[in-house]
Parts: sequence; C-alpha cells; structure tokens
Amino acid sequence: MFTTSDKTKVILLITFALLLSCSFTTNSSQAQESHSLGQWPQVSKRLWGEVNKQPIWLFQLTNINGMKVRVTNFGAYVQAIEVPDKNGIFNDIILGYDSAQQYVNDCCYNGATVGRFANRIKHGRYSFDEQTYQLTTNNGGINKINHNHGGLIGFNKKRWQVSRVDKALVFTYTSADGEQGYPGKLAVQAKFELSNNNEFIITYSATTTKPTPVNIIPHLYFNLNGDGQGNIEDHQLQINANYITEAEPYLTATGKLLPVKDTPFDFTQMKALGRDIKTIHPQLKLAGGQDKQYGGYDHNWVLANYDGKMRQQAVLFEKITGRKLTISTTQPGLQIYSGNFMNGTVKGKKGKLMANRSGVAIEPQHFPDSPNHSHFPNTILLPEQTYLEVNKFHFSVQY
Repeated sequence: MFTTSDKTKVILLITFALLLSCSFTTNSSQAQESHSLGQWPQVSKRLWGEVNKQPIWLFQLTNINGMKVRVTNFGAYVQAIEVPDKNGIFNDIILGYDSAQQYVNDCCYNGATVGRFANRIKHGRYSFDEQTYQLTTNNGGINKINHNHGGLIGFNKKRWQVSRVDKALVFTYTSADGEQGYPGKLAVQAKFELSNNNEFIITYSATTTKPTPVNIIPHLYFNLNGDGQGNIEDHQLQINANYITEAEPYLTATGKLLPVKDTPFDFTQMKALGRDIKTIHPQLKLAGGQDKQYGGYDHNWVLANYDGKMRQQAVLFEKITGRKLTISTTQPGLQIYSGNFMNGTVKGKKGKLMANRSGVAIEPQHFPDSPNHSHFPNTILLPEQTYLEVNKFHFSVQY
C-alpha cells in the first residue's frame, strides 16, 4: 500500500509531468504560429558606422535553411551572401569588406547598387528630344572622358533611407534634378528579398519628373569557392546569348552586335571562365587591366529571347564545392567583368587582397551607351512611366 509520503511523491511527479507537457505544447504552438505568420526570413540589424554624422545600418536576412544575406543602407550594398557547399559548409561567396568605412572608400563597386545609369555613356553626353545633356565624366583613360556607373558620385556613394523592414528590406533614395548632370528628380526604390528556396531577389523601381536615362543594377562579384579563396578561372559559366555588343576603346559601345560563335565570348554551353581568357582577341585586349597581353572580359552579352519578362539567363558553377548560381532577370543584357583592374593592393574581407580574377562580376543590365543607340533597348524613362527591373539569384548545390 502507498503511504502518505508515497502518494505525495506520485502527485508531485504527475504535476511535474503535466507542467512539462504544457511547456512543450506551448513552445510548439508558438513555433507553429511564428511559422504560419511568415516569420522567415528572419531580419536583424545593427548600427555599423556613420557617414556625415548619419547612421549606417547593416541588416541580415536569414532563411529557414540558414542562408544569410547582409545588406547596408550605405550605397544599398550587398555586403555578404552565405550559402552551403555540397557538404553543408556555409561560406560567404561575394567579395567585399568587413567595415562600413571600407564601403565608403570602395574602389570597385563591390556589391553596390549602381545608378542612375550603370556602365558607360560615351563622353558623358547624349541627346533626347532635340536637347543635349552633359553628364559628369569619371572613366576612360587619364582624362576620364566617359561617364560610368552614375558618374563621380553615383548611387553607391549615397546613404539610402530605410522604408521597410519585415520579410523584405526596402531602401529609397531621391536623386535630385541635375544630379551628376541627369535631368529630372528620380525617386528610386531598392527591394531585397530572401526566399526559403535560397533565392535572393533584388528589385529596382523608379519614377521621374523629366525624361531621363535609367539603368540601375546590382554589381556583385562572385567567388563560389567561398571566403575569397583562389580565383574564378575554373568556375563554369553558361550564358543564354548569341551576341555581345561590340566594345571600342574605353569600353563604350560601337552600336554593332558581334556573334559569339567561334570566339572566346561563346558561353552558350557551359565552359570554364579561364578557358579562353588568354586568347589573342581584339575585344579581350580592349578590356585591359593587369594582364597586359590578353586583357580579359568586361563586356555586355545580348540576352536571347528578351521580352522584358523574367527569364533564366545564366548559370555559374564551381565543381569542387558544388555551389551553383542560377541568374534570372527582366533585363536585356548581362555584363561579365573578370576583375581585370583589381591589382592586389586593396584589402577585402578578412584582410585578403583582391587581385585580378579574385571574383567575377555578373551584372544584369541594359546595354552600355544605350541613350546614343536608338536600336538598343530603350533606357529613357518618361514621367508617366515606372521603371521596374527584377534580378533573381538562386543558389543550390550540384553533386
């Protein structure tokens, strides 16, 4: 028979079990509620620095798989993308810096949002509706004869306003009428989303008060080895493009399209980035940089079947890690830049020096010098229109 003491012990054990059960039920319910309310990706932020006595924030998006993306409101830079390899090991697969001040001093658009017009405009000059406009010039030889990536102070040098932080990050910036020579006040929005399917989606939208050229792009340098290890010459690349826009000295566009077939620019089938990069070819030579003999890639590929809709257009693959990047975009072109001018003097993350071929920039865009070539896809935004371009970076592994 149970004694009073035994009964007391049993009652205490049952009570403890019930409390424990309730505790697990409550936690499970809360987790279910959190998931059902769409709490993935999780978003956190921290104060990272300041510019002109204004705060610079670093935001982190984390999805249900543990993939992380970090973005800062200075220059709307993407600071890091951490994805797993085929063994489940996470590494950061874009080039960049560890501190906010390094981004303020960035030389190479490492992860930047570039605008008002990315890539080059010859002599910084274009005409529209019988009026000629002169933009600032910051690229092209010692005399800096061309306009590139928004001019002397582009969107990557601006502190963006943070307008939304939930399942997505939304930054805004208003470019004044006349800024860098551009007509019209341009209201810009940059939206950054991370899905549970390991898709990082960047959407740019804008409206203007006057007709103005607009070509806003993400300028990410990828190295799928992770943490800036090695170079990108063994990375496999495929591009859905049969032509490039012909480049002239200082990499403005002639207006002609060159077929890629039987040239180093043929990536219609997957091949190593470095396979043909040391080929004697006049277009490669024009790209210049550290390799004085051969040059490298810094060209615009004309994407096939362009109709302004979202299409898969490129795949980048690194066979040792198994990391695979699939790029889809609404844009008509894709600039591939093999880091030709990175000379190993600038320190990136963890103090690593960024050298030629440390990363490859893959930039969905409109064509270089588009305002001066009427047969290129239009880049003039009118006041009654809304600029809208979407870029999707899908990360996976291939065994």
